[in-house]
Amino acid sequence: MQPILVLNAGSSSLKYALYDGPRRLDAGIVQRIAPGGHPKAMTEVLDWAADHLGGVRPAAIGHRIVHGGGRFVEPAAVTPEMLAALEAYVPLAPLHEPHNIAGVRAAREMAPGVLQVACFDTAFHAAQPRLASLFGLPRRLEAEGVRRYGFHGLSYEHIATTLAADEPALAAGRVVVCHLGAGASLCALDGGRSVASTMGFSALEGLVMATRCGSLDPGVVLYLLEQRGMTPAAVRDMLYKESGLLGVSGLSGDMRDLTASDAPEAAEAVDLFCYRIAREIGSLAAALGGLDGIVFTAGIGEHAAPVRAAVARRCAWLGARLDDQANAAHARRIDADGSALALRVIPTDEEGVIARHTLRILEGQN
Repeated sequence: MQPILVLNAGSSSLKYALYDGPRRLDAGIVQRIAPGGHPKAMTEVLDWAADHLGGVRPAAIGHRIVHGGGRFVEPAAVTPEMLAALEAYVPLAPLHEPHNIAGVRAAREMAPGVLQVACFDTAFHAAQPRLASLFGLPRRLEAEGVRRYGFHGLSYEHIATTLAADEPALAAGRVVVCHLGAGASLCALDGGRSVASTMGFSALEGLVMATRCGSLDPGVVLYLLEQRGMTPAAVRDMLYKESGLLGVSGLSGDMRDLTASDAPEAAEAVDLFCYRIAREIGSLAAALGGLDGIVFTAGIGEHAAPVRAAVARRCAWLGARLDDQANAAHARRIDADGSALALRVIPTDEEGVIARHTLRILEGQN
């Protein structure tokens, strides 16, 4: 038996899974974690793993690390030097990186000597064309690491791998993947490779998210600092924790709450979410030079049929035609006959990707 524990800490959730080699044994998720609640959730998950293994230590523990910067571009065994280097990326992903690093440290303390493997969300995008990574800023800032990185790479890697196995013709084409959850982004795949994404330097850019603003005129930040007298910390909290669906609706950042609400503010927040997705699909279609398909994944993408329907309607100009019945049933294929675009719903499996990479590194050390 080669038991592998996978830890995947998100901004408001903690997914965990146990594997025997590539085979999943059990899994779970802690959802709607309140601010400051990740350490407690992490401890509970590590205790859960110990109980399930009946005293047998895992052979390895795989971790999702959101930001690997330009230095960590492939999965790797964790070292003290790596952990120290990752601390530099905390300001770039403050909702995720601290929890990711804390999970690694906790696992190292509770399972000393066990191989720890870090898998980076940014790594999948590392080979994007240079122009896709540049900002229109002084060149000296790029040398300091101020560039676009892209995130949700483990999810996109799973979708690319799944398409290659199940629909090779579509996988070889031009596809936009919509990873829609509390954190949301889009990725343009050309032949399964990332060529552009909506998230960039940090996990703030791009789509409107649960509590994050998405792309924003930098002048708004200057206004808040200079005219409103807000501190940088207050601005950071507003952009990461008080904006997005929560900020626009004034009710909730959870799509389930908003679609169940009769409040006009809730409907407007959902409409804005869908509008921004469709607008960015158009942008990525331009980067790809055309479009063959759209894939929906992650919590909202997999379960919110009204969101998929609204996005598909806004993409009718690209030739998208939705099968309403299939969409309502959450079928994998939701395009209607005659649709110029393939429309798919594919459940993401970031933990499976982490487990495979962890197993590969474990076997390489044996």
